Amino acid sequence: MIKRRSVLTHSASLAALATMPMHVLAQARGKDQIVMGMALEPSPGLDPTGGAASSIGEVTLYNVFEPLTKINPDGSVTPLLAESWEVSPDLTTYTFKLRKGVKFQNGEPFNAQAVKFSFDRAGGEKSTNKDKRTFAALTTKVIDDHTVVILTKEIDPDFPFLLGQATAVIVEPKSADTNMTKPVGTGPFQLENWVKGSSITLAKWDGFRNASAIRIKRATFRFIADPAAQVAALLAGDIDAFPRVTPRSVDQFKGNPKFQVVVSGSRAKTILAINNKKKPFDDVRVRRAISMAIDRKAVIQGAGDGYGAPIGSHYPPSAPGYVDTTGVNPFNPEKAKALLKEAGITGPLNVTITLPPPPYARQGGEVIAAELAKVGITAKLENVEWAQWLSNVYGGAHNYDMTIISHVEPFDLGNFAKPDYYWGYHSAKFDELYNKYKTTANAKDRTKLLGDLQRLLAEDAAAGFLYQPQWVTVANKNVRGLWKDMPIFANDLSAIYWG
Repeated sequence: MIKRRSVLTHSASLAALATMPMHVLAQARGKDQIVMGMALEPSPGLDPTGGAASSIGEVTLYNVFEPLTKINPDGSVTPLLAESWEVSPDLTTYTFKLRKGVKFQNGEPFNAQAVKFSFDRAGGEKSTNKDKRTFAALTTKVIDDHTVVILTKEIDPDFPFLLGQATAVIVEPKSADTNMTKPVGTGPFQLENWVKGSSITLAKWDGFRNASAIRIKRATFRFIADPAAQVAALLAGDIDAFPRVTPRSVDQFKGNPKFQVVVSGSRAKTILAINNKKKPFDDVRVRRAISMAIDRKAVIQGAGDGYGAPIGSHYPPSAPGYVDTTGVNPFNPEKAKALLKEAGITGPLNVTITLPPPPYARQGGEVIAAELAKVGITAKLENVEWAQWLSNVYGGAHNYDMTIISHVEPFDLGNFAKPDYYWGYHSAKFDELYNKYKTTANAKDRTKLLGDLQRLLAEDAAAGFLYQPQWVTVANKNVRGLWKDMPIFANDLSAIYWG
């Protein structure tokens, strides 16, 4: 293994770096290397088909692993491992022509059998893929080595988009079980080194089908959760680009000619998730009271430093079919108090808000706790590490009252139709509407149903819907190829180069 020059362990070296100008650091690394910053380390491993954390795809999607399609910064979808596809008029049958001459990094051929294996595995009984329901509704048929037909029980015009996400990457059957620690894909980069708790380094794979077009030979992802440390690393030149950096740190870079600041749109939804199955949150009046106690604009300022737009349901303003539901549970502390009284809560209500590491969660928790206190709800803030959050909140335990989290998947309304999903929401009316939405081919009818779904979630106060975040990237001014907008979380190294 080649020792990474970007990860320094000796205090003397760090001291020297702190006084070295940024352009000198970049030259020392060379124009074929880059260091990217990330707030969270991938967990539990590097297989995006086996874990829910978006940080897994931030490292591996389009770099190590590839799906059939590729999602671009503007949200458009283009071929990747598929050369082309055709869809039947009723939107239930997709025929994909696969790219020829592609190999996995272990030398095995990419073909239709690998596609069928990957999708059958993703929807199988033992699958831990967070989009298992989507894949379980698919039937994949091999026509020949380079043609697959996919039949879907659930109509979705956005199906090609879904197939471009990290959960849909194609894995090699022989290496699939070890992808968490030894990922094998068809992409332009391979895992070179993983220093747990510190960094992951990817090295260019010379066997990639279009290797000559890849300008970065080595990319290191450094994990820095603390906002102050993120700023220090950027200013010292230890980090060349930090996508989705903590917004609180941005202002000091805007006027600095050494940096570029890119503000990106998103399809994410930052919410105060409420455990609907736990008393007293199983009462819609309590959930509505919680929502009405929260000033979304204050949360955007405190959690996102002003970068965001208020939402009233689990759907962002930038997405097609959006309806404004922010008036369903408006900021109204007096009405919140009345609803709590109506629900039989006459004394102080003690709750715990479990907060994962991202600054938007920790900062947002402080704002929300202060606002809840004004209506008689005493919120204890419990800070947990990401692994704890995944196992105790998101995982099978569902051991929490409330939590703050950004859901970054563009099309995830279907999670409210999952009775075992971590927020415990269940509505026969929602299930009926969602099933109708998934089986309706007419675009106008689907848009109406999409609006009905958004309104129902708002009326049920299925969560405290807070805001659509805007993501900010701070980078060395000479880094090129960074995404302007972020419909999904990805760091596409194949597009990055030094200008």
